[in-house]
Amino acid sequence: MTDFSDVVRALKDGLCVTRDAWNGEGRPLELELREPNAKSEMTLPYIYMFTADKHLVPWTPSQTDILAEDWVIL
Repeated sequence: MTDFSDVVRALKDGLCVTRDAWNGEGRPLELELREPNAKSEMTLPYIYMFTADKHLVPWTPSQTDILAEDWVIL
């Protein structure tokens, strides 16, 4: 089982992660740690989520996500 502490380490290592519970239509959501660049309004690293239709949106984990043990490192 992979928990959220593994997720944070994986994201910091540049890997993508998903949860089995997010696999609604066979297209898992992926999270990606982003570093700000010169065009970004962000000043610190942040996590983005790829939606099922491949749009990027900022993501904040819910309590359910943090406590889940169904995370998969891609």
